[in-house]
Amino acid sequence: MRLARRDLGTFHLLLSLPQAELTALGFHAQQSAEKALKAVTVRIGMAVPRTHDLAALGSAISERGLVLPLAIDDLRLLNPFAVEFRYDDEIISVVTREQLARLLDTILDWATAKVETPTD
Repeated sequence: MRLARRDLGTFHLLLSLPQAELTALGFHAQQSAEKALKAVTVRIGMAVPRTHDLAALGSAISERGLVLPLAIDDLRLLNPFAVEFRYDDEIISVVTREQLARLLDTILDWATAKVETPTD
């Protein structure tokens, strides 16, 4: 979660800059969400999948009985920022800066509660 929060901090720094590119914001949002979801997989005793696909991570977590705080399709919105948008300067925006912030806050709040809450 420490690494997820590091990317979250960078995301919020960039979010405060109107000139910051959506691709840079999305990259740090995706990275933060990925690390948070992977922290949850560790917490529930799952092997950490070697993937950047947040929908796949979310599905794997759901299959273990945890209820995600948002739809798999919401996680899928962040996937292009992992690789595609880093190497392509033509962006077809499917998400706004504000939507990125809401998605990321939802994921991080949920993951923090799952990872940092003691188990019985």
